[in-house]
Amino acid sequence: MSSVYPTPQSRVPGPSRPLLADASPQRAIAWRDGRSVTVGQFLGDVSALAERLPVAQAAVNLCEDRYAFLVAFAALLARGQTNLLPPSRAARAIDETLAAHPDSYTLGDADLDPVPPQYLCFAITRGTAHDGRAVLVAGGALAAVGYTSGSTGVPRANLKRWDKLAISTGHNDALLRMLAGGDYHVVATVPPQHMYGLEFSVLLPLFGHAAVCASKPFFAADIAVSLQQLPEPRILVTTPVHLRALLDSGQPLPRLSGIVSATAPLARDLALDAEARYGAPVQEVFGSTETCVIAHRRTAHEDAWTPYPGVSLHPQPDGTRVEAPQLAQPVVLADIVELLADGRYRLRGRNTDLLEIAGKRASLGDLTHKLLAVPGVRDGVVFQMDETDAMGVRRIAALVVAPDLDAGAILRVLRCEIDPVFLPRPLKLVDILPRGETGKLPRAALLAALAG
Repeated sequence: MSSVYPTPQSRVPGPSRPLLADASPQRAIAWRDGRSVTVGQFLGDVSALAERLPVAQAAVNLCEDRYAFLVAFAALLARGQTNLLPPSRAARAIDETLAAHPDSYTLGDADLDPVPPQYLCFAITRGTAHDGRAVLVAGGALAAVGYTSGSTGVPRANLKRWDKLAISTGHNDALLRMLAGGDYHVVATVPPQHMYGLEFSVLLPLFGHAAVCASKPFFAADIAVSLQQLPEPRILVTTPVHLRALLDSGQPLPRLSGIVSATAPLARDLALDAEARYGAPVQEVFGSTETCVIAHRRTAHEDAWTPYPGVSLHPQPDGTRVEAPQLAQPVVLADIVELLADGRYRLRGRNTDLLEIAGKRASLGDLTHKLLAVPGVRDGVVFQMDETDAMGVRRIAALVVAPDLDAGAILRVLRCEIDPVFLPRPLKLVDILPRGETGKLPRAALLAALAG
């Protein structure tokens, strides 16, 4: 017997299959407050929430608790509805997402202030019994609409089909099973609404062999507590910003089988330090909202990326065309790559990062890398300003976190590494970079910090 709910008539369901069809009801799918949640309990929670959902096309999934997000994500799928994942939780971003999807509402697990439009707030009741009916999901269902961060422009919507997400998640699962040597348990510091967080803390429990911690720890001590509540093998899914903060804190962690990093370039020195401190390999993954993850590398020991099976890259003047099994059609990324004879590739910057001044060329990514290599620099970014100087050239600027240095000392080191025309002027020292919760640096925030 299966659960059948009213669904929007405009949906074309296609062949359906049970959610978690091959999973034992006793398998742990999540950890919440130090206690495991089984597949059976999860399906009960999904069925209970699905019965409460209104008839609609989609909902903005605003759940803070990762397990609540997982339940809401699956309940929406069961109702033939789409999870909308705006680029941020700001009221304006939510309003714009709702406006782009007129037959939609908002869904969450907390009392929010201000209350979002058409808001349905729910709570997970421990011990919800599953009646044994299969929760069905259409194979071609539009599972999610993920938005790019907008760090370089206007956020763009990207449609994610359920069957395509299964393909990309299979590759991520294989990578983590290689690290763990079998089934594994995940703590993630990134929000589930972000595509990286969705891939590695929501889809892995649904398609893979993972159980995920419900919390979203931010501080080093909270990350340690979340990991301690999980059995081995443990995988930490994080960002370079969180990884640096962990190392700087000196906080000891329980034994890890692996660390995964994304959302911003991971410096080799940081990867080396993390591997030495925690005794676990650090895998950096490469992808985008448009493509999902398509490659990985062990950054401490290699600079080339290994594509996932079936992924092919084709350099072209405006970036790189990506073909992958999870893509309905090729996607062109702004990243410039160098293909290697063994099938791997190196990143050579982005077409939006390339600079040409006085007949000389450089990339913002490489300039930032050189800035971060200056001894004493803890964080920093090089970017190009909007206005031009008297020669009609857009100036290069930098924001730097370096508590024990002054701007002159940093520039003296950079003069040995960078052509004078690309030296950042102004170079401003700040206490912290204006990073979002996934570590990204929106351009508007950079310009505001420089002007402040």
